[in-house]
Amino acid sequence: MIEVLLVDDHAVVREGYRRLLERTEDIRVVAEAGSGEEAYRLFCELRPSLVIMDISLPKMSGIEVTRRIIAREPNARVLVFSMHEDVVFSSRALAAGAKGYIAKSAAPSVLIEAVRKIASGQAYVDHPLAQKLALQSFEAEGALASLTEREFEVFRLLAQGKSVADIAGILNLTQKTVANHQSALRQKLGIDNAAQLVRLAARHGLVEEFTFRDAGD
Repeated sequence: MIEVLLVDDHAVVREGYRRLLERTEDIRVVAEAGSGEEAYRLFCELRPSLVIMDISLPKMSGIEVTRRIIAREPNARVLVFSMHEDVVFSSRALAAGAKGYIAKSAAPSVLIEAVRKIASGQAYVDHPLAQKLALQSFEAEGALASLTEREFEVFRLLAQGKSVADIAGILNLTQKTVANHQSALRQKLGIDNAAQLVRLAARHGLVEEFTFRDAGD
């Protein structure tokens, strides 16, 4: 039996995927989480066979949760299942340690196939994304390719309007460390203010709406 921890911040979405997964004889959803913090706690408590992880979670992203899970348990199996079909997300998720990545637009059978393959120790990326990764690799990220994983996470949170203090709390870092990451990513991206940062994030689909509250300035 493949025991799954299902992570998505929308209860209705989780319910739909739970029903889909449990139509099979070999997959069982043992727990659900609506936030990154809850997902990490449940993973540590339950040690499921596999985690199905959304990216767009409140506060801590699914990519950051994946990184923490893999840091704690290197053999953990995480399948990122996201609405984002851009290489910027799939490449970051795989770099964080995810064993697979599929888009929510994929057919239901693709999710079942991905769960089974990853649970058996294989990797899985659905075909359209695999082609994009093969053709574009990290070049598709453009300027964002120069950011480290930690800088990318700080960038994403700044774009959401989080302050340096907020980010320090979310990522368990000191405010000085966050400020250093902020300076480094601004230099790498050639941006001078919060407005430019949010516009760049919006072009890459990291934020849905422009927000300038705090944003580290």
